[in-house]
Amino acid sequence: MPRPHHRLVSTCVGTVTAGLLATGAALAAPDDPAKDSDTAFGAYLDYGPAGVARIPSLSRWLGGREIRVGHTYLPGDSWPGIEGRVPFLEDWARWRRAEDDRMFVLNVPMQAHNEDRLPDWQVAQLIRAGAEGEYDRHFRQLAERLVELGVPDTVIVLGWEMNGTTYSHRCGPDPEHWKAYWKRVVNTMRSVPGQRFKFDFTPNRGTDAIPWTRCYPGDDVVDIIGMDSYDQGPGRTFDDHVSQPYGLQQHVDFAKAHGKRISYPEWGLFRNGDNPEYVRRMLQWIDEHHPLYHTITDYCPHGVWQCKQNPRSAKAFRDALSDHGPVVVPTPVVPTPVVPTPVIPTPVVPTPVVPTPAVPTPPVPTPQVPSPQFPTPQVPSPQVPTPQVPSPSPVVPKPDPQPSAPARPTPSASQPPKPLPKPQPQKPQPEPQPPLNSKQWCLPLDFGDWLSKLMGKQQVCVTIGGWSGDFRFWPF
Repeated sequence: MPRPHHRLVSTCVGTVTAGLLATGAALAAPDDPAKDSDTAFGAYLDYGPAGVARIPSLSRWLGGREIRVGHTYLPGDSWPGIEGRVPFLEDWARWRRAEDDRMFVLNVPMQAHNEDRLPDWQVAQLIRAGAEGEYDRHFRQLAERLVELGVPDTVIVLGWEMNGTTYSHRCGPDPEHWKAYWKRVVNTMRSVPGQRFKFDFTPNRGTDAIPWTRCYPGDDVVDIIGMDSYDQGPGRTFDDHVSQPYGLQQHVDFAKAHGKRISYPEWGLFRNGDNPEYVRRMLQWIDEHHPLYHTITDYCPHGVWQCKQNPRSAKAFRDALSDHGPVVVPTPVVPTPVVPTPVIPTPVVPTPVVPTPAVPTPPVPTPQVPSPQFPTPQVPSPQVPTPQVPSPSPVVPKPDPQPSAPARPTPSASQPPKPLPKPQPQKPQPEPQPPLNSKQWCLPLDFGDWLSKLMGKQQVCVTIGGWSGDFRFWPF
């Protein structure tokens, strides 16, 4: 947003002097300081280098609006942190030095163990120790550190929200010693050569634990009167925030009565969720009363850019602060020239062959079903006996053939084979022999095994006459 130029007024010095002398009037007060400068805008995005790095992105989100305020906090867990012995101060100092119109706002705790929820009696002891100068050296070292880094004009938000109960640097347990402690800190830091610090006295909106006016340390040690104002009680609506005791209106009136610029180091959403009405009214209030600067606390649940759970409030914030305003300008349709796309051959990349692991198929045994076997009956073939023609040689009686061995039965599936008894050898029975020199000759008949078993042993006997005792040949 362009800043207004100083208005040049051409007047006649003699005329003005004569007029003043004639009326006896005198200039009793300076013009409203809000008319001499516009309001610097920023946001708390992160305490360290990340907060510095996010500033350009927030500016682009707001249509290119200039972010002039960088805001961070010193840790209050130990005195070395309060002394500025933290590396991220260098990042903020570098950002501040890059442009002359930038502003660096630094919240500085007044006590170590600042968020340890100490009881009131212990806080009162710490306040009195500070008022007696026990902690002066820590703040002197901080001032020297800031001057050394090239940011001697830093805005120091010292002991913020002192009228509440959250921090160990609160005012309520001993307001008078607290004011004396504040003065010691400011005077100690101002004693460092080269400094041009501005000290911002910033309570919570509303009464809280103690009316913040009871903690005001004096115009000589305060440069800016700020206020942290979130969308929460006391009061439900923005009008309640304005009119409540020690609210927004009393803040503006108090600062004007003391000739101080106002500021809003912390503001944002809170108890009432995504509330675009609060955002619009707060920005309108800022435009109306021209604070020196304001920085929204941009993290959940308070923020609008980094916190995505407040989309309606984010739109209201962007519409109000964007350099382009809330008007949506349609983008002109420009025909795109047709440019032939060069055909680039796609290289053939061979696809690697990944062998498929062979998964062995377990063999499934096929059950063997035995086939029943039936014995085949043996049918003997009949044998026709061939008549034997006696030869002229002496005939030797032929013994009867041995009986055939019994057939082995074929085993079946239902009955296993049984061992066969061993055949007993039979002694051959001698065939009846004809008497020597007998005239009868008997020949055995061989009909085969089967007929021989059926008919028994058969033979044919022939009686021959004229047989001589020594003659052994046929008488033919």
